[in-house]
Amino acid sequence: MKKLVVNIARCVVAIVLILSGFVKAVDPLGTQYKIADYLEALHLSSYVIEPVMLGASVLLSAVEFMLGTFLLLAIRRRVVSLLTLLLFLVMTPITLWLALADPISDCGCFGDAIVLTNWQTFWKNVILLALSAILWRWPLEMVRFVSKNNQWIVINYTAVFILVVSGWSLYDLPYFDFRPYHIGVNIRQGMEIPDDAEQPQFETTFIMEKNGERREFTTDNYPDSTWTFVDSKTVQLSEGYQPPIHDFSMTRVSDGEDITDSLLSLQGYVFLLVSPQLSKASAGQIDRIDQLYEYCQEYDYPFYGLTASGERDIQRWRYATGAEYPFCHTDETTLKTVIRSNPGLLLLKDGTIIRKWSHNGLPEVDETLDDTPLEQHQLGQMPEDSIPAKILIILLWYVLPLTLLVIADRFWAWTSWLKNKKKLNNIQLLKRNNKMRKKIVAGNWKMNLNLQEGIALAKELNDALKADKPNCGVVICTPFIHLASVAGVIDQNVIGLGAENCADKEKGAFTGEVSAEMVKSTGAQYVILGHSERREYYKETPDILKEKVLLALKNGLKVIFCIGETLAEREANKQNEVVKAELEGSVFNLSEADFRNIIIAYEPIWAIGTGKTATAEQAEEIHAYIRSIVAEKYGQAVAEDTSILYGGSCKASNAPELFAKPDIDGGLIGGASLKCADFKGIIDAWK
Repeated sequence: MKKLVVNIARCVVAIVLILSGFVKAVDPLGTQYKIADYLEALHLSSYVIEPVMLGASVLLSAVEFMLGTFLLLAIRRRVVSLLTLLLFLVMTPITLWLALADPISDCGCFGDAIVLTNWQTFWKNVILLALSAILWRWPLEMVRFVSKNNQWIVINYTAVFILVVSGWSLYDLPYFDFRPYHIGVNIRQGMEIPDDAEQPQFETTFIMEKNGERREFTTDNYPDSTWTFVDSKTVQLSEGYQPPIHDFSMTRVSDGEDITDSLLSLQGYVFLLVSPQLSKASAGQIDRIDQLYEYCQEYDYPFYGLTASGERDIQRWRYATGAEYPFCHTDETTLKTVIRSNPGLLLLKDGTIIRKWSHNGLPEVDETLDDTPLEQHQLGQMPEDSIPAKILIILLWYVLPLTLLVIADRFWAWTSWLKNKKKLNNIQLLKRNNKMRKKIVAGNWKMNLNLQEGIALAKELNDALKADKPNCGVVICTPFIHLASVAGVIDQNVIGLGAENCADKEKGAFTGEVSAEMVKSTGAQYVILGHSERREYYKETPDILKEKVLLALKNGLKVIFCIGETLAEREANKQNEVVKAELEGSVFNLSEADFRNIIIAYEPIWAIGTGKTATAEQAEEIHAYIRSIVAEKYGQAVAEDTSILYGGSCKASNAPELFAKPDIDGGLIGGASLKCADFKGIIDAWK
């Protein structure tokens, strides 16, 4: 049930993030304008320049799209689930502020594709925050579709794809146009309000200046040409039915006449050059604009410039470009909504938008067009590209490659599983042919026995094993102060000597620490690393243990590396995940040659010093799993040679049953190693 809940949550969050990121990516300028609205509401707009806002727009869309894709395919599950939670921890308070203060009417989370109220946006984020918390709590329950070795392909391809989408939409126009002024829309019809609908009231105010005096005028009392235009704004006076297009108007600069209705009612073609601010307009394609204007004059097609700029900027534009076409004033926000380009070009036919071009893609008046009216030219017809065709292109360029990658990866994983299964079968066959790996019983004295007691026990054990030679390797791991003295009283051909720990530093001012080099200098051959008590009491992390392992191997020590799960992890059936993560975190980085000097000790933490013991079947099951992941990492031969010891309350009474299992190669013994008779009883289990 937990896995089902996590994967449902993963799909919901992923789909929302992919949709949100993609609609932002195809309209980065629209997202920039929305960011500007946020900053304006916070009175911070004067501190952030437009390129920074545009960069934030592209980055936000890329982050959302990539997080959604990575969640859907379970890429880097821990990191991605954490980043997703952090994203909604930031976004949810912001949307609560939007809902309460209502500084802007739409948060813009889905661009113009889906418009939500501020309260709808807040509750949506509350739900996504809760689902993200579930993913963060149990990230490994997400079913993986791409193996770790191939995840880099998805990461890089997704990043390149979404950045290319944003870059192309900036260079040209949004790949998908969700705004009211998309191709195929009749502007006049888009402004109509049904007779029975409640009528909203709008008012456009013009700010004009004369002799240093500024005044506001409406279309009803627009002044004569002695007044200079400064700015305009359109506000809604009362709510009611709001048509898709409600703020489009064109007031001729020369005489202040509103020509909206007459121009939209005109039968035939009309070119509209749109520039919200002429002072910021690109002048790179001026020649093409002038050629189009001359072409329109030849065939008697109206050509107007629409801008929110004042007369001074209009005159500068005319001086710089030689423009002779008339200009009309239109609200700046409206012009930014009409086309995401400055300047951009619209072609209307009978009031319907049939073509849109950015300033980077303006049509060229070549010989074919120059001699042909629009009625007979392809340019004057509605383009044939459709939404389904555009969706198909996205599927072919992004979804299909990832789908093929997932299929290939899963096939590869399946064949790898078959190969590993065959390898494990071969290992069992090797066992039956008596090609057995080394069997070891290792004692871990921990913090017990003073120096004299330790020397006495070592002598007693040495004499006992020389008299009755063991049928396995024997190692005793003692406190640091015992090492040199014990080395002098034992025959290391009979008993190997090891330390219980070593430092993660090579040398230096680390008071109280004992380096791997110091351990080796006492005559020791082994060192225990990663013991559960060191992990729990001294907070040794995988990175710390990785350094210890490297230093121990560098100094010629064999490492007894401990792994194991807690009772809570065992009850949650996570023991396989835990031991695999501990191996991956500290020793699976080693080369094959170095890994051959690793002895693995599986210690169920819940069975250490508690009197509890895992059943022989439980121990065998996880030992076999450990050997399988070693085989998966290093191959069959290394897995066959790796000794895996059991370290959970092993005693002389249960050792024969445990050691009889094919994947248990001995024991790491705690309390029972402090008495010669008890320890030898476990060693004799191999007989």
